[in-house]
Amino acid sequence: MRARISLSLAALAALCACEQTSQDKAPFVPSYEGIETRLLDGDLVNFLVAMRGARGSEDVETYADCAAAQYALIRGYGFARHLRTNVSEEGGLWRGDAVYTISAALPRGLKTIDAEVVASACAENGIPMV
Repeated sequence: MRARISLSLAALAALCACEQTSQDKAPFVPSYEGIETRLLDGDLVNFLVAMRGARGSEDVETYADCAAAQYALIRGYGFARHLRTNVSEEGGLWRGDAVYTISAALPRGLKTIDAEVVASACAENGIPMV
């Protein structure tokens, strides 16, 4: 009986710790600091993005995807293909240096972006674009 009570108390303590941790999480309130666009060569485009409040590199990469999607649409293209993104963080400022190709037809590769779909999702989520 005593072993069962100890186990139950340990389980209860673990649950309380989990509940407390989830309540202590800060809400996601990003501050998008800007996008710089550089046309490298024809269909090759570089986006430099900066933001504060990112939860990690994935948030910065999403910001760059949004920039690439809108840029493709502005240029009259329907697709982009992600080539690479370098992310850094210093003093709470996250920076992304991303390169994409843009095209009218769906490009080959695993990291392709349907510009209309991604731009729509970005607008719904309040992520600024080019």
